[in-house]
Amino acid sequence: MHAMLLARPGEPLKWTELPDPAPGPGEIRVRVLACGVCRTDLHVVDGDLPQPKLPIVPGHEIVGRVAAIGPGVTDFAIGERVGVPWLGATCGHCPYCRDGRENLCDTPLFTGYTRDGGFASHTIADARYCFPLGEDGDDAGIAPWLCAGLIGWRSYRMAAEGGRDRNFALGLYGFGAAAHILAQVAIWQGRRLYAFTRAGDGAAQDFARSLGAVWAGASHEMPPEPLDAAIIFAPVGALVPLALKAVRKGGRVVCGGIHMSDIPAFPYALLWEERKVMSVANLTREDAREFLAIAPKADVHCTVARYPLDRANEALADLRDGRLQGAAVLVP
Repeated sequence: MHAMLLARPGEPLKWTELPDPAPGPGEIRVRVLACGVCRTDLHVVDGDLPQPKLPIVPGHEIVGRVAAIGPGVTDFAIGERVGVPWLGATCGHCPYCRDGRENLCDTPLFTGYTRDGGFASHTIADARYCFPLGEDGDDAGIAPWLCAGLIGWRSYRMAAEGGRDRNFALGLYGFGAAAHILAQVAIWQGRRLYAFTRAGDGAAQDFARSLGAVWAGASHEMPPEPLDAAIIFAPVGALVPLALKAVRKGGRVVCGGIHMSDIPAFPYALLWEERKVMSVANLTREDAREFLAIAPKADVHCTVARYPLDRANEALADLRDGRLQGAAVLVP
């Protein structure tokens, strides 16, 4: 098999030939058809996340076909199309797992971070954390659903909890892969969507409006009406006080990323009147089942830029420098 391997954070990925992996008990070997390039991959490669498995094959938005089945696997068949997400395994017995919050497991494994991922021709995955995808839809177009879609969905559920009605006003800060997927779901559900981008990024603002946003502007601007909730996808801590300023009394600000720069000090008045700030951590398998069921109903389509596997470093650079509309996807 071939893979793009990270030897040390901060270094380019290297094209590497590796022995074909054999699935162990409860595992499947997946022939990768497409793997999305997520901002979390960028955090792994750039060294923003602590203690990755090294060397590591990044990538956790995997669409592929089952190529081999390990002992004890009964839920999948050879040739079946499956999705492999960020959550690679959980312990099942810590207090969080027992409480139905496996996203907070004390000893998890994460695809492309603490176990090898999908920037490769093949990967090994725990079958319990994989999902059947059926045959509808383009492989590359579905790949970003496996993280950008799932973490966007979890963030959205938290943001919309307790919403006054279906038509509430939702702000999205950072209009990349997750936001462009979530925007389609939120608008389908009748939400009024406001998109916030980097100042001067007219292309991203036009993109948001093309998907149905009622307003798009720079992150430092105030929307024309107070927001009921805001989700911050950009890893920029300075957006937190801006989003708090934009939400109404009792509004929520949800930080949807795994990494963010430091949040600057801000006056208590921005938080007062029962505004809330919260983070989203990882995902659960139930999140995946819910989103994978609703995305086709909402007719979610991803705008993707396709790259051959050996151009993974180029895809990461384009993501890092903000040259993408939608998502980058590697196609082996």
